[in-house]
Amino acid sequence: MLRLWKWYQNCLSVHPVKTQVISSGLIWGLGDVSAQAVTHYTAKTQRHHHRPDKNKEFAINWRRVATTSLFGFAFVGPIGHFWYEGLDRFIRLRLQMQPKSLRFVATKVALDGIIFGPLDLLVFFTYMGYSTGKDTAQVVEGVKRDFLPALILEGGIWPIVQVANFRYIPVRYQLLYVNFFCLLDSSFLSWIEQQEDAAWKQWLKSIVRLKEQKEQG
Repeated sequence: MLRLWKWYQNCLSVHPVKTQVISSGLIWGLGDVSAQAVTHYTAKTQRHHHRPDKNKEFAINWRRVATTSLFGFAFVGPIGHFWYEGLDRFIRLRLQMQPKSLRFVATKVALDGIIFGPLDLLVFFTYMGYSTGKDTAQVVEGVKRDFLPALILEGGIWPIVQVANFRYIPVRYQLLYVNFFCLLDSSFLSWIEQQEDAAWKQWLKSIVRLKEQKEQG
């Protein structure tokens, strides 16, 4: 394991972008296998849905694994690499904040949550919609259904993850750190997508709408 880690460090030093792209694709592919398992066994336990395939054995959908891996290769890897590198330089050099300080970490977490987090979710749900053969209207409907609930729920988790990331993890390893948490996150997003128009989604949306109405009133 130590030898593998040293090999990864060497690859990251020599080919930083390529290494981030490949590792992101592989990790997201592995995460999708986990997500498929979660989706399968969750659906199997939903007894009120009498589906004819509910007793089928779990089988990996390799096409979907490839599709999700491509998201890691094409978006998370390159965009994530330049995002974390650029975010660090911007806060250190432009805002001139002391690295690892409370303000430094808090600003990073805030910008990551406001900019990259929503963008990542938007691209993910849009890409996964089109990759399954949906038309634009169906993709838009899916994004409207899943984006806000996912953003609200992840908003309570990712800031904690990113505080540790920005405080203790060197910049060059921050995307790798995030990708490993994405093993869990991809399962979560898959579960979100599978829930369709579940009651709890409607409840979350109603709270947001009520808050907006109060602010407007």
